[in-house]
This record gives sequence, structure tokens and C-alpha cells, in this order.
Amino acid sequence: MKSYMLAGLVSAFALCACSPEQGADGETQTVETGSAAERAEARTFTVLVDGTPIGSMEVEPAEAGFEVDFEYRNNGRGPTLAETVTLDEQGYPVSWAIEGAETFGNTVDESYERTGDRARWSDSTGEGEADAAEPVFYVPQNSTPYFLALAGRALIADEDRTITALPGGELRLTEMENVTVSGPDGESRELTAYALSGTSLDPTYFLMEGTAFFGMVTPGFSILEERYDGEDERLRALASRFGSERYAEITARVAHDFDAPVRIANVRIFDARTGRLGEPASVLVEDNRIAAIEGPDAAQDGEVVIDGAGGTLVPGLFEMHAHLGDTSAMLGVAAGTTSVRDMGNNNEVLSELIGHIEAGEMAGPRVFRAGFIEGRSPYNSNNGIVVETEAEAVAAVNTYADNGFTMIKIYNSMQPDWIPAVIEAAHARDMHVMGHVPAFTDADAMIEAGYDELTHINQLMLGWVLEEGEDTRTLLRLTALKRLPELDLQSEAVQSTLDAIVENDIAIDPTFAIHEALLLSRNGELSPGAADYIDHMPADIQRSARSAWADIATPEDAAAYRGAFETITEALALMRERGIEMVPGTDLGGSFAYHRELELYQSIGMSPAEIVSWASLGMAEYLGVGDELGTIEEGKLADFFLVPGNPVEDFKAIKTISMVMADGTVYYPAEIYPEFGIVPFAEMPQVTLP
Repeated sequence: MKSYMLAGLVSAFALCACSPEQGADGETQTVETGSAAERAEARTFTVLVDGTPIGSMEVEPAEAGFEVDFEYRNNGRGPTLAETVTLDEQGYPVSWAIEGAETFGNTVDESYERTGDRARWSDSTGEGEADAAEPVFYVPQNSTPYFLALAGRALIADEDRTITALPGGELRLTEMENVTVSGPDGESRELTAYALSGTSLDPTYFLMEGTAFFGMVTPGFSILEERYDGEDERLRALASRFGSERYAEITARVAHDFDAPVRIANVRIFDARTGRLGEPASVLVEDNRIAAIEGPDAAQDGEVVIDGAGGTLVPGLFEMHAHLGDTSAMLGVAAGTTSVRDMGNNNEVLSELIGHIEAGEMAGPRVFRAGFIEGRSPYNSNNGIVVETEAEAVAAVNTYADNGFTMIKIYNSMQPDWIPAVIEAAHARDMHVMGHVPAFTDADAMIEAGYDELTHINQLMLGWVLEEGEDTRTLLRLTALKRLPELDLQSEAVQSTLDAIVENDIAIDPTFAIHEALLLSRNGELSPGAADYIDHMPADIQRSARSAWADIATPEDAAAYRGAFETITEALALMRERGIEMVPGTDLGGSFAYHRELELYQSIGMSPAEIVSWASLGMAEYLGVGDELGTIEEGKLADFFLVPGNPVEDFKAIKTISMVMADGTVYYPAEIYPEFGIVPFAEMPQVTLP
């Protein structure tokens, strides 16, 4: 259910006690089909990001089902979907057809049919069938959000509110609380908030009035009944609270703050300065600092002892391109990412999350924040601060500086003419400036204007293949990558840009893994970046990993995209040879994707030891915190993780983590992963309490 920004949406349905029909006066009416009339369900819903309307969902009752049209555009992209679903008398789908396109262009042509005791379906991963003699509910790969209405009604009617799902898993409904909303005319309505879960990492929160769908909410994204935009902020805050409470409960179970010194015994420490493993040793932590590094068996009475069993202790990693949320915060820590650089977010939502992490209420990394500045346009993103003039852009810089931000990120719709003034203001406040290359300019101009860092390798390379006037605020900034196989990396244009990067000491944040996902994913094939972890994941995630991102309509398109990734790899290898500084980050939520991000750099000649040093000490120094983080040394903050194997010999060892210490708190991924429906990758180490 990835098409509309929601990780983990699933579906089901039962017929409501009433069906809305159109009256002679054009107004929606309620036709009673049960013992009592209920309010008619709305036909039109508004899609909002951080309170800004970006699209709509239109629902039309049809014979024994519904027809739904759904579309939005945010940041120059979004899904367009049309679906028709037919239901049986119990509200379970008999047929389901969905057509359109996903956010990055992949064509949607999905169908489901139940005949007798057999169910058959076809989606972007291929075809499937299963026994349907017992009640089962099909979970579309690319449904509209209205599937929440179908799910809600089916599960409300079910005795234990749990239904077997196809192609796998189960759907579960949890009633959260009752909510009163006020309409534009002042009338009050009583709703119930629910959580739907079971086939993906997280619950989805949605609202019903009896059996009528009202909307769904996340902390930054909502779909609400038309004319109720005024309730958006309050309802998104409700979703934020639900999420915070859930993660606080999980954290209370999985975070171990011992009332005693903690010793990680019998380990070999990875030295990020030399790239080598030390001799067997033990690390003693008191509070949140490394108190001593001693012999492997130096345990004393009164200590908690965690047996490293000869494994490798690695400094905590830095994910340098995050857009942090509750899930990525906790799963990032479980993956050894104890620090992240957030590259743009809903500022209020992120501040709240950081507050919970720093208070110990939620597991999460240290966060280094970049202030996101975007220009107003028909294609703008809605994160951070959106500005309409150069003066507003400069004021945004100072607002961020006044609030303790040390970095600025510039985005696609900023006017190129504003950039020199923005950079001048930022540098005057000792702020690091980075970002996309705004539309209708190129990397050369941004380097000349004073960028300290370029974000995304495609943003740099597009300047070598675009024609004048082409608009990168749209999906063109991705689809134009098909031109890269024809690019000569030794050409004057390419070499001139690389010369300028070297001369001006500009860094590049390539986000290697997201380009692999975009360019190499294919319908029906497992994405190469997911191969090492996908079997451990919930059903929805496994399905998504076998679906393309881009619209790859022909063999020529497939070859062009594959060639584009090869050209990107060659360009990064060339940059490494030229001594250009790179920073590793995913723009994919980190965690398993960050392991893949790092692994990919072996393809440009980096050794496993070099990569681990770079992602730990290298990034600590890049962010100016190398005196406290990045190595395992006495006096430093206790951020590190334990792997049973040796990542210097085989980088894949870093993907199996048995223990993480983040700011002195101990976490065992084997305890965290089941909370998300993930099968653990390593067992807990043996722990001896004093």
C-alpha cells in the first residue's frame, strides 16, 4: 500500500448499515438498509501535507461496492489511482481492480478475483492464487486510502477484530479513543479513532463515524472529509500522540538502563583511526561514557557483564541523509545508527520527536538538524519553511540560526537568483549550506554561489545532460537519468565541474542506495538492495521489494536505467579518485537501507574497513563532534554496537547486530524487531547481572 506515503497500510471491508445515494437536489442522502439510519458517508476527501491541500479522493458508491479516484501532487510527484471494488454480503472483496501510476511513475494494473473457494490476483510482482474456503481478505499492493474504510467496517464486524489477509499476514484492528470534531458550520461530530495493523511495520490511524469513513492521519499527512481542513492540525497531533505512546511502550520494554557499570567483555574493538581490529578486550561503561578499556576478562563485582563472545565492537554509525520519524529512529538504532543528520522535516514534529528521544521516552539516535528552505511554486515540497521572496529566504536562514540549527538545506523550487544571498546569510551565521540544485540552473552555478555540499548524485549529473529550460521540479529529475549512458565522463563539461568541486572543497551526498532502488528495481524481481534482509520482513515490505519504482515500459527503458546506474557508479569512482569528499546517507529511512548504502561503496573501490571508518569517525569529524563520537576510546560517549562476525573481512557482517549501546543505553535488536513484525538477524548476547 505504498502509493500514498503510508508505510504499512492494509485493507479489508464489511458493508455498512447504510449506503449513500444522490438525491434529486444533488445532496448526499442516507438510504437505510439496517435498523437505524446513520450519517451518509462523504463522497469527497481532501489530501493534506502539513495542513496544505495537495489532492483529493472521490468515492462513488456502485452496485455492491465502490469506485474511487485518488490523486495528489507533493514535491512535483504523487500517485494517480482509480479503483473499483465489489463486495459480498459480508463485505469481503469479490473483485478489485486498480489502475494508474505510483508516485515515481511505475504503472499500476492490479486485479483480484474470488471465485468459489479460490482467490487469484495479479500485481506488479506477478500472479498468485490461494485457497479462499475460509474468510480471507485481499490486501492490494496499490490501493487508494479508501481501503481503510473497507478494512474498518470488516474488522468492526469481526468478533475478535482479526482477519486472515492475502497474500500473507493478518489484519488487526485496535480501537484507540473517541474524538469530537467541529465542522465549518459549528456542528459537532463524534468519531472513533482506530489503528489498523498486521502486514507491515506500523499501524495506520484512521477515523470512522459509526461505519462511515471520515479520514486517516499521520503526524505530517492526512486525508480528511471535505470541509474539515480546520481539524487537520489537531488530528495530526492525535496521530503523533498515538505513535509516541506506542513507541514509549516499546521503549519501556526494550531499553536497558542498568543501575550499575556495564562491561562488554571478550570483544575485539574496531579502531576507526587505523581500520584494524584490536586484540581481545573489554569495554567498561559508566552512565553514558566509556570509563575504561581493559583485558577481555577484567570484570569486577557489581558490574553488568555482556558477553561479546569474541565478536566485533564497532563505533556507532552516522546516517547523513535522514528524514527522521518514529519508526526510522528506533529501527535505525537497532541497525547501529546512533547518529543521524536530518535533511528536512516538519519542524514541530521533529522537535517533539527529539524531545522524546532526549528524555529517554523513545529509542532514537542523536540528531543533527538541517533547516529546510523551499520556494513556493506549483511543485514545491511542504517541509520546513516555504518562502516566496529572497527576503523571506534570508529571514528563514536567520530563524533557523536563532533556533540552534547549524546547517541549511536548499530545495528544488528556490529561485536561483536568491541563492547567493541565502548562502551569504548562512555563512555569516557559521552555517553549513547544502542542497538540491534548484530548477533552471546547474551545479556549476551553485558551486560558484558558495554551496558547501551538493545533495544527491543525480542533482549534480543532471547539469551535464539537461537541455536549457527543462524543469527538474517534476519527475524529470529522475526520468532524465535515462540519458546518462550517453554521457562522456571525460568530457570538458564533466571535468570542469569536478575541477570546481575540488578547488572549492565541496562535498557530495550521493544517496547511492536510492539511485539503485530507482534505477534497478523491476516488477516481479527482488530489488538487489533488499536481498540480504527481505526474508525477515513483514508481507507488505516483501511485496514492495519486488516492484519497480520508475515506469519501465520497454526493454530500451530497462537498459537505459541500468546503464544510468553504471554511469553513476563510474562517476562516484572518478570522484573518489579526485579526492572529492563524500558523505553516506540514504533518503530511504536508514536502517537496512543504510547498510546497503555503505555496502555499495565497495563497488567504487572502498574496502570494508575504510567504509566503516568513514561512516563512524569520518562523519563524526565532518559534523565537528569527533572529540566525543566516532571511536571507542576512554572518555568518549558510549555509542557502539556488537556484531558476531568480522566486518573488516566481510562487510555483510555489519548487518547482523546482537547489541547496540546508544548514549549508554543498551538495546538488543532481537527484542526490537518482533515489535515490527521483523524476524531478528542475531540472538541476544549472554548477560550476567551483578
